[in-house]
Amino acid sequence: MNNEQINTINWPDNKLLPAIVQHAISGKVLMQGYMNPDALSHTLNSGDVTFFSRSKQRLWTKGESSGHVLKLVSIDSDCDADSLLVQALPQGPTCHTGSETCWHDNSANSPQLAFLYDLEQIIKARESADPASSYTASLFAKGVKRIAQKVGEEGVESALAAMAGDKEELANEAADLIFHLLVLLRSQSLELNDVVKVLQQRHK
Repeated sequence: MNNEQINTINWPDNKLLPAIVQHAISGKVLMQGYMNPDALSHTLNSGDVTFFSRSKQRLWTKGESSGHVLKLVSIDSDCDADSLLVQALPQGPTCHTGSETCWHDNSANSPQLAFLYDLEQIIKARESADPASSYTASLFAKGVKRIAQKVGEEGVESALAAMAGDKEELANEAADLIFHLLVLLRSQSLELNDVVKVLQQRHK
């Protein structure tokens, strides 16, 4: 969406539309706010997700006090043009309680594949941990050669499990493969999202 499309929105009499904010990578639903034309325009122009606060009766940029802003990736309206879906990258927790999202039961909120994003964040946090206390940290300490070797080993073991027709073993080995692949990507300052972008480009 761009500024020229603001007038194509089906604005109600009070000029407020519900705006659902979704994590642009993990797919987690982060929060709901309300936008009027000015809030939508400010969001598009500034790149920081901005709402119209009904309590403050003014424009309110998420994180204007805490610094935990939502960096805009995209905005789309639904088929009736009477609600907004905002894709954003949070710079810290979204909920005022300090939680990642305003829906605290993540099991009800998170797509299964969003766990891969969470796992990436765990791997990133453990990169600088004590190798004696963390298997992940020990991999980073041994260097890219050892990490790459583990990816190769787990790939072979996954293939052997498939050849043997052992579905349970294949699931276990595939989990090991994906974990070590994420560690390898992190060691090269890459993320799973970089791989997904390549797949998306190939799909076009």
